Amino acid sequence: MYEDNEVVAAVAVERAMVAIRRRQSRRALARAHGAHTAPGPEFDVLDVIEAAAEPVSVAGVAQALGVDQPRASRLVAAAVAAGTVRRQADQADGRRAWLVLTDAGRAALEQAHGHRQAAFAAAMSEWTEAERAEFARLLTRFVAALPGA
Repeated sequence: MYEDNEVVAAVAVERAMVAIRRRQSRRALARAHGAHTAPGPEFDVLDVIEAAAEPVSVAGVAQALGVDQPRASRLVAAAVAAGTVRRQADQADGRRAWLVLTDAGRAALEQAHGHRQAAFAAAMSEWTEAERAEFARLLTRFVAALPGA
């Protein structure tokens, strides 16, 4: 059983995470930084490909995003249509295609990283350097300990 302080902390973290989820849409970040259009849900495909240590297929996108295969296929098709991702035949298995970022996809990710990092820096602008470093350390540790990380 959890001690009272652990329960209080867990409740506070849960509330904060729900607030983050609600506020942390790409549209909100884009609006906060003056972007006229926000990337669509297919942008998640770019994040998956960028974060992967190995080549990614549509099945890998589905698994990483926690969606079914047809939804992942639609997201990948939208990213391909947007010119941010291209399919590349697997040389070992011609039935499989790997997803590869295009130059436009890499540029879109760079821009997104800039917007995200600017939003986070602004939120911590009145914190000390030590507070920012400690928050980054603890948040990274917290995320690594979550199931599915």
